[in-house]
Parts: sequence; structure tokens; C-alpha cells
Amino acid sequence: MEVILTVEHLRKHFSAEPVLTDVSFQLRAGDKAGLVGPNGCGKTTLLNILAGREESEKGSIEKSGSISIGYLEQRPDNSSGLSILDEAKLALAPLLEMQHEAEKLAHQLAETKDETELAKLAARYDHIHEALLRHDAYHLDHRIEKILHGVGFLDDELSKPVAALSGGELNRLSLAKLLLAEPDIMLLDEPSNHLDLLATEWLENFLRETAAAVILVSHDRYFLDRVTNRTFELFHGTIDDYPGNFTKYTTLKEERLAVQVRTYEKYTEEVEKAKEFIRRNHYGMKAAQAEDRRKKLDRLLETPAELPRSIESPPMHFNKPSRTGDIVFRCENLSKGFAAGKPLFKELTFDIERGQRWAILGPNGCGKTTLLKCLLRELEPDDGRIVHGQGLNVGYFDQQLHVLDDSLQVVEAIRPKSKKIFEEPARRNLLGAFGLTGDQQLQTVGSLSGGQRCRAALALLSAEDANVLILDEPTNHLDLWARSALEKAVRDYEGTVIFISHDRYFVDRTADHLLIIQPDARFKILEGNYTSFRYMVSKGLISDPFLTNAAADRKAAAGTGKAMISAIKQTSAKPEKTKQKVSVPPQTPPPSAAVRSSGGKTTGSSTDKNTGKNMAKNREKNNAPRKFPYRKVSDIEEEIFARETQIMAWNEDLLRPDIIRDSERVRQIHLDIQAEQETIATLYEHWEEASARNG
Repeated sequence: MEVILTVEHLRKHFSAEPVLTDVSFQLRAGDKAGLVGPNGCGKTTLLNILAGREESEKGSIEKSGSISIGYLEQRPDNSSGLSILDEAKLALAPLLEMQHEAEKLAHQLAETKDETELAKLAARYDHIHEALLRHDAYHLDHRIEKILHGVGFLDDELSKPVAALSGGELNRLSLAKLLLAEPDIMLLDEPSNHLDLLATEWLENFLRETAAAVILVSHDRYFLDRVTNRTFELFHGTIDDYPGNFTKYTTLKEERLAVQVRTYEKYTEEVEKAKEFIRRNHYGMKAAQAEDRRKKLDRLLETPAELPRSIESPPMHFNKPSRTGDIVFRCENLSKGFAAGKPLFKELTFDIERGQRWAILGPNGCGKTTLLKCLLRELEPDDGRIVHGQGLNVGYFDQQLHVLDDSLQVVEAIRPKSKKIFEEPARRNLLGAFGLTGDQQLQTVGSLSGGQRCRAALALLSAEDANVLILDEPTNHLDLWARSALEKAVRDYEGTVIFISHDRYFVDRTADHLLIIQPDARFKILEGNYTSFRYMVSKGLISDPFLTNAAADRKAAAGTGKAMISAIKQTSAKPEKTKQKVSVPPQTPPPSAAVRSSGGKTTGSSTDKNTGKNMAKNREKNNAPRKFPYRKVSDIEEEIFARETQIMAWNEDLLRPDIIRDSERVRQIHLDIQAEQETIATLYEHWEEASARNG
């Protein structure tokens, strides 16, 4: 691939120590490069220099031809008097001007009779027409709406004034403008901040498929894995280049580091041996040999071996916990809400056993933190009950970090109330294990950065010797190496862990059970991790909690625009009963059956009287004439599953750029989906009849 950007020997100081000492790399067309490094290593500074926002003290940046570079604004301006839609259009201003010129030329061509003038106008029109075709500029309105929907804006928000947007909304709008402009090189600094999961996955797909080259800074390792094909490691002011995504980088990093350590150790050994020989034989019979060794030593010192590029993860750990009962938490028919008639969750029934690691998943606002506070007995549930097991000592990590006193020195702030004797040397060692060293331990909590406060709160949690950890977004503000250390600490911990995290990689590496809050305020329990969850969703075995009705419209709009939204609204106008059953897998009873997903608890009638009524109803149904021919319930369920899987495959197709551009193909897929949904609705009626007669 063609090299489109060459960076050589960049250097930048902000204080006595340089941030960038000798940064050199090349970027090829289509590269998707992750820029990684510990906090404070200069990643944002490098992006600012590449974007021309800061000057380097030394070095050069060469672009190939007319290559354009776009940079994601982290603090965009909200002084615009325009709406979201009109502001987004500014990113395509040159193409919109060309459109207007093409329209003007078309009118002139229709009215001009002079042959010479006609030839000039026709040549100009052809030139503009080819440029518009090359940039797919005849579908700009669809392109604008698709990207705005993709980053999370709904149709009824597009007329909202920019001046009224929150900081997160402004960042999403800036991201949309950059994606619309689609420069040859995109510089993205934490682009998934302020995006929900649906928008994050949409952005991952967009960046993978765009022809633009990308340099991406992100703490989201799952995002890096899905998008990047190269990794630039920035450390000690220089860059090491690795092929592959973040996971591949970590593997290659270990191998490369092992070679660097061996090389450096061998170099150090040779230097020490030469010095020792010279010291012993400077005078005497071996003086000539000593002089040869001195020359060799000079050559060694002129070209020293590089120090190993070892980025140390803090050795985080949680103390060995005391034993609890086998059942840590038992929740029975738990419900909680704050608005009348709108529960956050309802009928939650599950047991958490000793040593398990549970992640709670669900969209923002679904009640995840509220559930944690119910478990902690900080909030009372509206219905149901929570039973605590024997011997619980619960440690809570609050994402707002309220557990720390801002006025105290860090070394004092991590002293737990439960420990009367906890000497300062032990507290200092503990802080060092969580990456806070030296003078950082003597700073007040209020003067720490977000990442440092997070580490201090985790150190306090470790000091409490809890046997149950409840963690609310523990990876916030942590760099990649600290997150990796926390993952290991959680995996090695022998107690019970319940946590909320938007870090999909963290969930993947630590969780063995998932509690998934569904859009209907009910829930699913899944043994496994985030990969297990996405697999189950992709196969239609469980519904996606992040696809609320509004989110579904966004997904549809991001894929195919207004036509798709209209088609989906028409085809989804089914009875509520049908919509609830769409995600039922084969061999699994639908939600209307007695056994529910809430831990396998039976919700059917428990009295003889009700049982008799149910039996009478079943006899009436069995005596009624059949609407459908006889089929086994399991056969019907298997057919439903197969057809729903096909619909999911078609919906994935509707997100592919090559299909989006083929309007006839899009129309045919919509027709196929509509026909399949009608067949599935009939199959559910057949299933109900077969279940009733067989029951």
C-alpha cells in the first residue's frame, strides 16, 4: 500500500523532560493504527502535532500529494446558531457547493444556444458530475442522516439547536462531522467516549470499512481489537511499530521484550567483564590486552544496547478473603422503580454463590447501579426480598469515588475504619501495588487525577479485606496496563465479585456469570462472558438489551435511511405477544410458559383450585377444532429459530455498504424480512395451539 504519511524524528518538550524525543513512523493508505501507551506519555500531544495544532521542536511530517488530515475535537464549540442537521452539513460544504453548481449548470445548458458556450458548460458539467459520482454526492442527505443516527442522534433530535447540546452530545456531533468529511487520515482521540454500546459497535463497523487511514487512541481494548490492524506503542518519547490489533500487540510485545531483556543483559555483562579485566590488568604483563579491552569497551559504550521497553503493570491484588456461606446473595421476585408504573427491573430472582464473578449488563438508565444499592441495602426494593449469606464483609467501589476524603493525604485516606492498627509502611506498600508511588502518596486526594483517584479507591478496597467485592465501573480513568492489572487481581481473588462495567474486554476476561437487564425490565441469566452474550444475541437465543425501540430505529436508520425505518415500522407492527417471543430459542419455553428465565423459578399457580381451572381450560382447548395440522412442539420451535436466524443475517446484510448502495437489493431484503416475519407470526400461533393441546 502507498505510504501517505511519513513522520521523522519529532521532538517536543513541555518541561525539563521531553514528552516526545524521537518519534518516527510511516502510515499507509487504509491503515487502522492504534496508538497506545501509559497515561501521560504524549499520545494527545502527538495527535495535535500531526493535526497541525501544535509545533514540534524538531523533525518533519511529510504528506503524500493532497492528503487531508481530520482531527476529532475533544472540546468542540457550541456557539453555533445552527441545528444539529445543519451543523453536520457544514462538513460536506464543498460537495454541497458542487451540487448547487451542477444544478445551475444544468439550467444554463438547457437555456444556452451558443455552441461555443454550450461546449464550455458541458465540459464543466461533466467534470463536476464525475467528481460528485466519485464522492457519492447524489446521496448526501441519506449519508448525513445515516451517520447522525449511527452516533446516537434520533430523528426528532436533528432539529435541536447546537447551543442546547450537552458536552457528550457535542462530542458525538463532532465525531459525526469528521466521519462525514471522511478525510484521508482520521486522528481519533477516545472516539467512543459518550457513545452507548449500539453507537460504539456502529462506529467500529464504520471505521473498519472506511477507506480512510486511522490513528486511534482508545482505552477500550475491545474497540482496538475490532478496528485496528497496526499498533503504535508510544513510550519514553519514541514509537515501536507492531503489526496487528491490540491482542496481537500484547503477544508480540512479550516476545520482543524478552529479546530486548536478553540483549541488554548480554551487553551489560560484556561491559562489566571488560571493566573488570581492565581494572585487574591495567599494569603488568597483560597491559596490552587490557588496552585492547579498553578500545572494545569504548566501542560498546558508543553504541549502548537499548533499555528494554518494559511498561510495568502495577501489581494490584486483593487480600485472601475469609469464607462466606455457599449462597452470598439470594434475590426473590425483586422489583424497583422510581416513576409510577415504570419499574427499572421486576421479578428478579437469582442466587449468587461463593466465588462467582457476576457482571450486570444493560443499557444506561436500566437500573444497574440501583440494583447494586439494593444488594448493599442502601435502597429498599419495592417488592421482593434480598437475603444476605453468612459471614459477609462487603467492599464497595463507587464510580463517583465518594469513599475517599478529598481533604486527606492519600496515605491517610486509604486507612479503613475497620482496622485500628494499619501502619504507614504497610499503607505505602499497598498504594505502590496499585501504582501510586513517591510523592503521590503524600498528595491530598482532591489534587489527584481521575486515574490516580481510581487507584487510591481500589487500594482502600483491598485494605478492607472484604470477602465480597461490589464494583461500579472500576476501570474508569485507568490506562490499558492498569486495567490489565485489575483484571488479573479480580481473576485471582478467591471471594465473590459483582460488577458493572462498560469495558467489554474487562467483562470478557473476568466474568463467569452475566445478569442481563432486558428492555422490558425483566432479566436473563447467562453463564459465560461478553463473547458468550454476543454469540447468544447473534443467534437469536436472547434479545439484545441495548436495542431499545429507539435504538432499533437508529440501527435501521444508520443502515439504510428513511426507507428502512418506514419498512421496519410497518413490519414490526405486530401484536405485543409476538414481539415478546421473537428471541425464544428452540427447546426453550416462551415467556408465557410456567418456567421463566429468572433462575428457573416456577411462576405458575400453586393452589389446587387454580390447577383445576387450568386443567379445565386445557380440556376446552383440546376439544376445540384445530386451526393447524398436528406438529411436534420441538419441530415448530426449531423452524422458528431457523427463520429468526435468517432474519438476523438479513439485518446484518443491511448494514453492509455494498448492499446499502444497491437500492433494489435493499428493497428485496425488506420484502424477504416482511414475508419471513409473517410466517413466524403464524408459527407462533401454531406453537401456542400445539403447546396447549400437548399440555
